[in-house]
Amino acid sequence: MLLAAALAVTCLAVVATVVLPLMKPRLPGPERAAFDRAVYRDQLRALERDASRGLIDAGDAAGARLEIERRLLAADAAEDEAPAQADGSAVLAVSLALAVPAAAVLIYLALGAPGVPDQPYAERAQERALAAAGGDAAAEKTAAALEQRLKANPDNAEDWLLLARSEAALGLWQKSTEAYRQALRLTQDRPDIAADYGETLAMAADGIVTPEARAAFGAALAGDPGNVVARFYLALGAAQEGHGAAAIAAWQALAAEQPADSPLRAELKRRIEDVAREAGLAAPALAAPAPGPSEAQQEAAARMTPEARQQMIRGMVEGLAVRLEADPSDAEGWLRLGRAYDVLGERDKSAAAYEHAAKLRPEDTRILVAEAEALLPEGKPETALPEQAVSLLKRAETLDPKQPAALWYLGLAAAQQRHFAEASGYWQRLLAVLPPESEQRQAVAEAIQAIQGK
Repeated sequence: MLLAAALAVTCLAVVATVVLPLMKPRLPGPERAAFDRAVYRDQLRALERDASRGLIDAGDAAGARLEIERRLLAADAAEDEAPAQADGSAVLAVSLALAVPAAAVLIYLALGAPGVPDQPYAERAQERALAAAGGDAAAEKTAAALEQRLKANPDNAEDWLLLARSEAALGLWQKSTEAYRQALRLTQDRPDIAADYGETLAMAADGIVTPEARAAFGAALAGDPGNVVARFYLALGAAQEGHGAAAIAAWQALAAEQPADSPLRAELKRRIEDVAREAGLAAPALAAPAPGPSEAQQEAAARMTPEARQQMIRGMVEGLAVRLEADPSDAEGWLRLGRAYDVLGERDKSAAAYEHAAKLRPEDTRILVAEAEALLPEGKPETALPEQAVSLLKRAETLDPKQPAALWYLGLAAAQQRHFAEASGYWQRLLAVLPPESEQRQAVAEAIQAIQGK
């Protein structure tokens, strides 16, 4: 109803702009007889000037004057006899007043879509992405070029990945999922690709996290337990299955890991409030953001001397350690503390922080590997691995037999003990999970060649 009223007002404004000038009375313009009389009077004045200056004799002047006066009288008679002409402006105005709205209605009924609801541009993320990238034409051109390249080289994982993303940008979800499947096959289920594949499956299902999408997100988390995309959609899937409290808890944990200026926090807040309302729960306040330096602090740090900057970093790390002592249940906080101590070169403290995180997340192989690496003397893999580190790596391998770092270090530990067949076994398994033609794969292949025959 509101749309119809707006269209009616717009149409009336346009018709008024065109019609009203035509409805005004026309001022009479000069008639042809009036024009002729002005010419003849001018001729009489010119004739009098010529006669007074002696340029024409009196007889010729009299004859010319009579002829001009005769024509002047004839012009007066023609004006009196001219019939009045009807003004067609009013007829034209009425015709336009009827024709313009009728034409507008017919065109809108043929081309318009009055039943389609409005969608704010802020929610049309795909459209904005295409606009930034040059629109549909640019994305279509890119996709076409990639398809041609893949016909010649169908084992190029990077091109399959680019094709999948291009087709997703065009909203071709089914074609995008097929391209993602090829990229996954060629990269041995790379976690980030698995997460993108799951997201595309959800988009193809109108936002529903299907069982196939859930499996893809599970594969992503197996290789990268902190994958944000996978964790977000798995929580969404839980909400869609009616597990609102579990979804809110998962989103709160994700929000706690994001910095204060992260756009994801606003989206998480909206999701939590929606799910809480639908589940009849009280919407909790969004979890506090992950601690970190503000933009002003970062700019100030850039102007510091190296010694002052190191002192500032150490102060921040100590502050995080004090906070974690008061709240030891923050697994991500212990992970950040472990990485911070690692950067500072305090590897014992780093390993201790990772141990705290591992107790909170005993199934997270990422934490077990990080703790094992912190236990390596000076972080050098060529030095014999301590027994505690090997024990942690074996736990990680048990939880995930395809964990790349665990397979590498366990193979290294076996080679250091001259158990070359065992080392070769670990590294052969590692080859199967590494991307083809990657530098890591080449290094592992060279390591296998180095121990063969020993």
